[in-house]
Amino acid sequence: MSTDVQVRGPRVRDVVAVGRPAFWVVSIVPYYTGILLATHRLIPPVAEWPRLIIGAVVMGPLVWLAVLAVNDAYDLPSDRLNPRKAKSPLLDGRVTLRAALRLAFAAAVAAVGLSLLVGVVFALGMLLAVLLGYAYSVPPVRLKTRAGFDVAVNALALGAFGPLAGWAAINPDLSDFPWLMGLQGTLAAVGLYLPTTLADLDADRAAGYHTIAVRFGARTTYRLGYIAWIAAATLSVVLAATGTIIPRGMLPLELVMVPVLVAAYPKLIGPHQSFKGIITLATLFLLPCAAFALTYTGVL
Repeated sequence: MSTDVQVRGPRVRDVVAVGRPAFWVVSIVPYYTGILLATHRLIPPVAEWPRLIIGAVVMGPLVWLAVLAVNDAYDLPSDRLNPRKAKSPLLDGRVTLRAALRLAFAAAVAAVGLSLLVGVVFALGMLLAVLLGYAYSVPPVRLKTRAGFDVAVNALALGAFGPLAGWAAINPDLSDFPWLMGLQGTLAAVGLYLPTTLADLDADRAAGYHTIAVRFGARTTYRLGYIAWIAAATLSVVLAATGTIIPRGMLPLELVMVPVLVAAYPKLIGPHQSFKGIITLATLFLLPCAAFALTYTGVL
């Protein structure tokens, strides 16, 4: 007895959709920042390019696919209640639950395996990143539903781990890494990440997920994000004023940009946030970052 029914895996475009290409830059930019900190150069030595490109592929497509596929698989109960996730490949059947878990595992193995070509320290960092991604989504640990841990995992991953990975790709000795920049990046990441939890507040509450937004409510969550943003901005001024990591020549720009960034936060982001506002604020934040890159490397 024969059948014409064929079982097919997800299409490439659906796999890419699960990996959210828009998110790749969120980790690749901090990765590049770490490379810049380690080399003091806008463009790293050509001899390092092959390893650094592999690192970028790991940090962008592979790690994001690994952690987002498993996250989508275990977030289905709340995603079904969330209009923002209506076009998710898992919700409309383009990717099955089983396929998502397989994608997550394959991407995780590929990420750790390829990262060995960059270096052992870098590979250990990628292994830790993947394990944290799974701990964030998979029961019984499921850090996403533990208020505070949900923010810590994301903020540390973006604000500190990204630059640290870029540094390790160049220099596996982490003892000289500028940890204050990691702190400043983490505070900024908290400020930008906390408002995103408000977008899923109703769906997470209905699904019984105790995220920080569900635990403390929209207004308090927003205020915590604003406090972290102000702290990140203040720290950058202190670093510039003392010539610690940030060149002292950036102080005039910091004194202009910091009040603008602090004032822009409540204008662009509120207790009922919009992703457009977050993207606009993050883009504005790139201006002093670009100035730092130019002054740190001696271009300006």
